[in-house]
Formats: sequence, structure tokens, C-alpha cells
Amino acid sequence: QVQLVESGGGLVQAGGSLRLSCAASGRTDSTFASGWFRQAPGKEREFVASINSIGSNTYYADSVKGRFTISRDNAKNTVYLQMNSLKPEDTAVYYCSATTRLGVWTIKEKYDWWGQGTQVTVSS
Repeated sequence: QVQLVESGGGLVQAGGSLRLSCAASGRTDSTFASGWFRQAPGKEREFVASINSIGSNTYYADSVKGRFTISRDNAKNTVYLQMNSLKPEDTAVYYCSATTRLGVWTIKEKYDWWGQGTQVTVSS
């Protein structure tokens, strides 16, 4: 079993930056592909970014490409999401996820574990 805890969310003005962190505990002897998803009120949870287990491959949703960067530090069992040039439409609860599947994944059903989420609010 893997436990994921997100942190770093908050309130920021449009154009600002935030860095989200996702700390993993439990089965950290294994490496996992990881993803970030987000869910705005009244909307489905949507894919944001993913990274493979060793950090050599990443993938982004078109809406965040060029603004967000996903990375990982396996020595710290932590995955990050650096968010720059934030827009009001980025406002959502952001969730970290992990899977034992190899590669990068954009579909939430491919992920085995989820964090509790962290709120990101971007004011205009």
C-alpha cells in the first residue's frame, strides 16, 4: 500500500507561481509512475501531467504545456508540480496519483493510489 500526501496549494494571483509536492510513504521500496490530476467544482477530474518512475519521460495536458513542470526526487519519495503563469481557469483541487504500471499515463483509471488533494485558487 502507498500513501500520498499533497502540499503546497494556496491562493495566488493570476500570473503567479506555486509548487505542489506529493510525498509518498508505505511501499517506497518500489518505484512508481506518478501523475497529477485536478478537479474544478462541477467538473470531471482531468489529467494535468505525468512522469515515469525514473523521471526520464513526462507528458502534459495541452492546457498546461509550457507553464507546468512535473519532476521527481526518488531519494525523497516526492513528486513535484511546478506551476507558473497561473490562470484563473487553473483553479481546482489538485490530486497526486501513483501506479505500478510502467510508462506515463493520462487516464485516471490506470492509477492505483491517490492523495487527498490540495486546493489551488488563482484570482484574477
